Amino acid sequence: MSSESHTPDGERGTMRSYVIGFILSLVFTFIPYFMVVNHTVKGPALLATILGFAVLQMLVQVIFFLHLGRGPKPKWNLFFFISTVGIILVVVAGSIVIIHNLHYNMAPPEQVKKLVNDEGIAQVSGQKTGACQEVLVNHQVTITNGQVTPAHTTAHTCDTLTFYNQSSSTLTLKYITEGPYPHETYAGETELTIRKGQGMTINLSETGTYQFYDKSQTTTAGDFTINP
Repeated sequence: MSSESHTPDGERGTMRSYVIGFILSLVFTFIPYFMVVNHTVKGPALLATILGFAVLQMLVQVIFFLHLGRGPKPKWNLFFFISTVGIILVVVAGSIVIIHNLHYNMAPPEQVKKLVNDEGIAQVSGQKTGACQEVLVNHQVTITNGQVTPAHTTAHTCDTLTFYNQSSSTLTLKYITEGPYPHETYAGETELTIRKGQGMTINLSETGTYQFYDKSQTTTAGDFTINP
């Protein structure tokens, strides 16, 4: 005697469900890819968006390809699946919070300098940090397909400098100082990513002359001098 096992028809997927699942998988893959490449969203919002699409991608896989809910006792299968996903999300979210707090409290000097400037922390325990409590004059630089207007900007500490990208693509600006000890940061900022048609402003808290260039071209685009 021989026994054969058969898969109930209710547990099998149809061609239509497979096609829908495949299309949704592609959509939920290309949308976050497009957002990352084009810098549509940044920072924590980008991370939350990617995690959201990852959850949607997982639901598509288990519903359209693994046929969750079509087997015996579908409610219990769904309950255990949701519980497992909830535990995973709690662990992942807790890990992200812990890592973020560690990075915040044990950040390298450049990151601390950037944080101090962004939040305008002028003093810590009675000692001045060099950050500005208020901004003075705003200077503007326009970049159009490699052409910088004006090519040189002279400002003072506690002024601001706004870079406007009028090029046909996204710019990633990097800094470099002039002199015998060059370095590639300014006030804790290593580079600026500016989408086309948009601008980005930095606080001018450090004196000296700094060059900036497009990372993709590695050629000097312009410079700015900060006087006391």
